[in-house]
Amino acid sequence: MVARIPLALVFACMAMAQIDKPSKPIKVQVNEVIVPVTVTDEKGRFVSNLEAKDFRILDEGKEQRIEFFSRDRNQPVVVGFLVDLSNNARIHWKNYQDAAIEMVLNLLPGDKKYSGYLISYANEAELQANTTSDSDKLVEKLRKMRPGGGSALYDAIYMACMNRQLVEGEPYDPRRVLIVIGDGHDNSSKKSLQEVIEIAQRNLVTIYGMSTVSFGFTSEGDENLQRMTSETGGRVAYPLNNLYSDVDGYLSHPSDDGNYALTVGMGAYASEVSSGIFHAIATIAGEITTQYILRYVPDVGPGNAK
Repeated sequence: MVARIPLALVFACMAMAQIDKPSKPIKVQVNEVIVPVTVTDEKGRFVSNLEAKDFRILDEGKEQRIEFFSRDRNQPVVVGFLVDLSNNARIHWKNYQDAAIEMVLNLLPGDKKYSGYLISYANEAELQANTTSDSDKLVEKLRKMRPGGGSALYDAIYMACMNRQLVEGEPYDPRRVLIVIGDGHDNSSKKSLQEVIEIAQRNLVTIYGMSTVSFGFTSEGDENLQRMTSETGGRVAYPLNNLYSDVDGYLSHPSDDGNYALTVGMGAYASEVSSGIFHAIATIAGEITTQYILRYVPDVGPGNAK
């Protein structure tokens, strides 16, 4: 089995200390740490029947006591959908537009415990639809979107963490999740990659990515997308990277079409693209709603004080 957890999710806040009395102990209040965990078997299927006793949490090499454990398959979440409207999104825009709509409908089924909001980013980040349980509000905006311009991805993540309406109970119930539908590149933001990773971590936001990079291409932003997802506990799906894994290609059937196993513009090619994208939707949506949630208070000594 494979389990994935965030690389770093330790948060603490220190009370004001009187520096003119160095002999007095400094009180440190430590907040609970949220650890979302996804477990899959060797075939990539979600494992959903584990108990708290099956997990161990180590913080700086020291085992911690699990204060809270949940394996609810229908965990309340508030999801931010961040959609790339830069020029790079033009190639398969209609497919990803449909994918974003499908993902919204999957993750916002009309139940009040599931909320979401929509942010687009091109030259600037823009909050298209504020936090709501009404998926129609997001879908209406998505249908009107058209790509063109630069990419302010980092500013979009900052906006998602800092400038939208909150839901009562965040970040514990519901949890906070971002889904970036783009290639990870950024050329227009005022914020930096490191800044938004730290902001996401402080706000207990898990970032997922659905890469829009096409088969045979690379993106300068892919490494950044990988980093922001892995350091917040999410991952990146690549729906267009394995389009030809199950079909005969150029080497077995040479033709004037070059390396295209499925001719661009034909029904078979479009079907393969759609299949890859919607498989990624199912994987991300399933992972978000089937994670184990563990919480613990870091053990820093007797009474959590130094």
